[in-house]
Amino acid sequence: MMQRSSISRRLTQGLALVGLAGTLLLFLFVAIEYGMTFSTFFDREALPRVIHELSEHVLMPVLVLIVPMTLAARWVIRRSLAPLADAAERVDAAPEMARGFRIETGQLPLEAVPFADSVNALLARLDRAAGDQEAFAADVAHELRTPLTLLALEMDRLDPETAAPLRRDIAHMRRLVDQLMLLAQIDADNAAQVPQTPIDLAELAADVAGRLAPLAVSQDRLIAVEGEAAAQVNGRREALAAALRNLIENALRVTPAGGTVTLRVGPGATIAVCDEGDGLSREQLDRLVRRHRRGDHASVDGAGLGLAIVARIMAAHGGSVTAEPEHKAVRLRFVTDTK
Repeated sequence: MMQRSSISRRLTQGLALVGLAGTLLLFLFVAIEYGMTFSTFFDREALPRVIHELSEHVLMPVLVLIVPMTLAARWVIRRSLAPLADAAERVDAAPEMARGFRIETGQLPLEAVPFADSVNALLARLDRAAGDQEAFAADVAHELRTPLTLLALEMDRLDPETAAPLRRDIAHMRRLVDQLMLLAQIDADNAAQVPQTPIDLAELAADVAGRLAPLAVSQDRLIAVEGEAAAQVNGRREALAAALRNLIENALRVTPAGGTVTLRVGPGATIAVCDEGDGLSREQLDRLVRRHRRGDHASVDGAGLGLAIVARIMAAHGGSVTAEPEHKAVRLRFVTDTK
């Protein structure tokens, strides 16, 4: 593999070659001026004079001019390339879910502007492609709502025992459609940089737990909420409620009858959903957050998207979802200064 060389190194090497060529030319002019030949260097009587002349007219100018010029050139090179390093830092600091990010070309060297413009054009095409994909998903989800509603109405004509499993399947499909539309809305809000609102995590946990309490009771399970001092985060309440709801439903699924799913708010800006199942390892969670991967903790009505949706929602809020197998919990971690 060919070793890559930096622009700074190439410029320095080029300047060194120019300096060496200038030194050789200066030596040649001095030799011609004083009539020096190769035999002069072997003449013991003339050699001291030759050395003196070369030192005075070649070596001293090189030391006086070339060395300071080399140091100055290296400083100029580094200063000229500094805008590139600054641009790279801004790119690295860009949020993962950022839309509309572009490289600022105002401070870049003129030679680097075409490259930056090409990268910006590529980013614009990627943004358009992502926007088209999100719009397509939202349109598909929206179009699916009507036939699902009609199917649900048609179930009234069937025998209740026959219609029951079909109603559950339709409910699962509606839930998936709602989740797809929620994801599309989150991505659209991020692209439009819609302001987020303050959310009390303790109040959010209590609200979601209250809404899912009837479901837990129907499954012979309970939901409990524990917490420390309430923490506030900035975010979209509907999306965070959906993420927490997914985790609770997964926990209810793996918790045996008569068991309790516990929501622990804190410490800090976190919410942990603890179940009484076998627990979820960090490696399993990492696999399950990838779309279309299922497991014991994957929501039965999410078509394998439950934990992937949770991870996507948390990423959009600058947070994360982590597994704590020692506590049989999955924890949502928020960033309190998310804007």
